[in-house]
Amino acid sequence: MKALILVGGFGTRLRPLTLSVPKPLVDFANKPMILHQIEALKAIGVTEVVLAINYQPEVMLNFLKEYEKKLEIKITCSQETEPLGTAGPLALARDKLIDDAGTPFFVLNSDVISEYPLKQMIEFHKGHGGEASIMVTKVDEPSKYGVVLMEETSGKVERFVEKPKIFVAEKKLFAMVLPGFWMDIGQPKDYVTGLRLYLDSLRKMSSSKLATGPHIVGNVLVDESAVIGEGCLIGPDVAIGPGCIIDSGVRLSRCTVMRGVRIKKHACISSSIIGWHSTVGRWARVENMTILGEDVHVGDEVYSNGGVVLPHKEIKSSILKPEIVM
Repeated sequence: MKALILVGGFGTRLRPLTLSVPKPLVDFANKPMILHQIEALKAIGVTEVVLAINYQPEVMLNFLKEYEKKLEIKITCSQETEPLGTAGPLALARDKLIDDAGTPFFVLNSDVISEYPLKQMIEFHKGHGGEASIMVTKVDEPSKYGVVLMEETSGKVERFVEKPKIFVAEKKLFAMVLPGFWMDIGQPKDYVTGLRLYLDSLRKMSSSKLATGPHIVGNVLVDESAVIGEGCLIGPDVAIGPGCIIDSGVRLSRCTVMRGVRIKKHACISSSIIGWHSTVGRWARVENMTILGEDVHVGDEVYSNGGVVLPHKEIKSSILKPEIVM
C-alpha cells in the first residue's frame, strides 16, 4: 500500500518554530510530527509514502533519508508549484498512487495527531464496498470545521456542510468515527493541547515510555539523554527532548522543551514551547503560551507572558503582555 501526506506550505501558524524547519519537521513529543504518521503507516504495511509539498521539499527529503533507511519505507515527493488545497495534491500525485490493481491508499494531513487506527480503517473500507472512506471525529466547536452528515449505522456520507455551502455526497463515500483522540497541532495552543492528549494515550497504551520518580507529576516524556537536576518538579504534560539540561529547582508543566535546551536553576515554565538550543535563565518565569524560536536566550529573572520570540534573540527584559519579539 501507499500513502499521501499533505505537507502543505509555510506553516505560518506555528511560527517562530517553522522559521527554522518546515512544519512537519517540528518536534512533537520528541520526534518530528510527520514521523509519528510515517511510523504508523509502516506498522500496517505501507511501503511508500508520497509527500505533497510546495515549500522546501529538498529539506524534507534530506532529513527523512535517515528514516527511510531505518524504517525500510520509500519516501518520495510530489511538488506543488503553487498551493493546491486538499484535492489538488491528490490529482497531482495520481500516477504515484494508483496502480493497475486498484489498491486503496491513505491520505493524511501532516499536522494531525491521533492514535492512527489505520488497520481498523482498512477493515472498515473493505467492509462497506464503497469507493472511499474518511475518518471523522466529534469536536467541541464544530463551527471551526466542516461537518459531515452521515447514516449512523452504515457510515454512508450524505452531505458535507462547509459554511456557507452544502456539498452532497454521491453515496459512494463512507465515514468511520475515529476511536481515541484527535488534534490538529498546527498552532501553538492546539499543539500544547495535543501533547496532553498524546501523553494520556501513551499512558494507556505504552506507559513504560513515560518518566517516573519523585520529581514527576502526571504524564511526562523525557529523552534518555536529558539531564534533570535535584529538587525539580516536572509535569503534568511535559516533553523534554534529547540533550536537554534541566538544572536544580526547576518547575515545568504543560510544555515542550526541545532538543539541546538548558533551563537554569529555579526557572518556571508553563503552557509554553521552548525551541531548540534555547536557554531560560535562573529564576525566570515563562508562561501563557510563550513560544521561543531556535537559539533564544532568556535572561535571569526575566518574565515572559505570552511572548513569541523569533530565532537567535536574547531577551534581557520582561515581556509583560503577549507580543512578537523580532
